[in-house]
Amino acid sequence: MKKYVFGVDIGGTTVKMGLFEVDGTLLEKWEIKTRTEDHGINILPDIAGSIQKKLQEKKIAKEEVAGAGVGVPGPVDVSGTVHKAVNLGWDIMNINEELGRLLGMKVAAGNDANVAALGEMWKGGAQGHKDVVMVTLGTGVGGGIIVDGKIVCGATGAGGEIGHIHVRDDEVEACGCGNHGCLEQYASATGIVRLMTRKLESTDAPSCLRGKELNGKVFWDAVEAGDELAKEVSEEFGAYLGKGLAVIASIVNPEIFIIGGGVSKSGPVVMENVRKNYLPNVFHGCRDAEFALASLGNDGGIYGAAKLLIDQN
Repeated sequence: MKKYVFGVDIGGTTVKMGLFEVDGTLLEKWEIKTRTEDHGINILPDIAGSIQKKLQEKKIAKEEVAGAGVGVPGPVDVSGTVHKAVNLGWDIMNINEELGRLLGMKVAAGNDANVAALGEMWKGGAQGHKDVVMVTLGTGVGGGIIVDGKIVCGATGAGGEIGHIHVRDDEVEACGCGNHGCLEQYASATGIVRLMTRKLESTDAPSCLRGKELNGKVFWDAVEAGDELAKEVSEEFGAYLGKGLAVIASIVNPEIFIIGGGVSKSGPVVMENVRKNYLPNVFHGCRDAEFALASLGNDGGIYGAAKLLIDQN
C-alpha cells in the first residue's frame, strides 16, 4: 500500500519540496538551492539526493512511496518532456525519465503554473471545482487551466500561458517573450509599475506616488487611499486583465477563476477591478464564473506536484 508522495516545485533560486501522505496531508516541507550553473546539470541529482536523504531520515521504505511529482518553470508536455526551461538552463529533456532513473520511482512532471492550479483545485481556493483557471500575478503573469479535473498542457506544454495573450497593438516595448502587447506587460507587478510610470510622465496632475520608488504594494496602497492617477491606472489594469479572462472563459468556460501571486495580496481592490471589466465582455454563458483568491500561497506548487503524481497512479 502506497502511503507517501513527494511534491517538488523547481524555481530559479530554490527548489521547494514536500513530503505528503497520499490523502494530501503535508508532513514536512523544505527547500534546497537551485544550482543553475553548467546548464542546470546538478538540479535533478540534487533533488534525488534530497529525497533519498528524507527517506532515510524518516525511515520510509521506497516501496511505500507512490513517487514524486515535479513542477517546472517552462513548457512541459504530457510525457514529462520540458521544452526549454530558460531560467534553469535546460534545453529539451524528459524529466519523468531522468529523475525517475535517479530516484528509482515513478515521476510525473508538469509546468509549474499548471501544477499550482492543480494544487489549488485539490487543497486550496478551488476545492470542490473541476473546471478552474488560475492566474498568477507576480513579476510576470502565469496561468494554469484545469478542465474536468485535468491540466490542459497542449501539444508542447505551452497551454495556459495566459500572460502572453495579445491585448494591445501599439506597444513599443518588447515583452520578455519577445512579442509586443502581451497581457503580462500590463497586469503583472512590473506591468503595473510600467503603466503608472507612463501615467505620471504624461501629466502634471498631483499624485502621492510622485518621487516614490514604485512597486505593486505602494501602487495598490495609493489606489486604496484614493489617489486619482493610481485609480485611473487600476482601471486600465482591470480592463486588460478582465477582458483577457473573458476571452479565456469563452474558450474553456471555467467554474472559477483563482487569482494568486504577489499582486493578489491587495485582494479586494484587485478583484473588484478585474470582475467589473470581466462581466461586460464575457459571453453570457460564462458570466456566473466565481472569482476567488488562491489560498495555498507558495505551497501551491508542491501540493499540485504531489497531486499530479497521484493522478497518474
